Amino acid sequence: MTDTTGQAEQRLAAISFPDDLRAVEFMTAMTRLARDGRLVVRDAVFVVKDQAGKTYVRETKDLETGRTAVGTGVWSGLFGLLLGGPVGMLVAGGIGAGAGALTAKIVDVGVTDEFVAQLRGMVQPGTTTLALLADEIDTDAVWAELERFEGARYIAGNLPLDAIQRVRDALGDKASTTADNAFPPPTDAPAT
Repeated sequence: MTDTTGQAEQRLAAISFPDDLRAVEFMTAMTRLARDGRLVVRDAVFVVKDQAGKTYVRETKDLETGRTAVGTGVWSGLFGLLLGGPVGMLVAGGIGAGAGALTAKIVDVGVTDEFVAQLRGMVQPGTTTLALLADEIDTDAVWAELERFEGARYIAGNLPLDAIQRVRDALGDKASTTADNAFPPPTDAPAT
């Protein structure tokens, strides 16, 4: 149940759908495959572009500054209470909260903000694009699911050229894949 390289590399693929319900249906199918142990979903981002060209982004796993600061602050405060009493709790809690907030601002886990920004410019009006980052991929199971979504289009990612062509074939996209039209992610996207 690994990808075609035999390693658990993270693979990123952005697939655009003609409507948001099909994108959500595809995400549901990938979630089911994850539940069944056929892939591990690391992150997913929906990029919706309305008919007027305005884009909306819905991230599923990115760290949020407030939540990360509170969580880190509470755990640091408890640790400080054990080691230094009430004063230790206040000092460690404050330091932990600040460190947590800084971490959430600096660290971008999963689909990078730069890749999402690139997608915002690439996607067509009236579409919903799902960028999915996964590893430990059972490619046969994913191909079988992709065939149910004819009319969707591969937009970008870090898949090898032969895998991009296979995705396009499964989606019924007649475009042939070459190095010139593979649409690689920005250089700071997850490595292949």
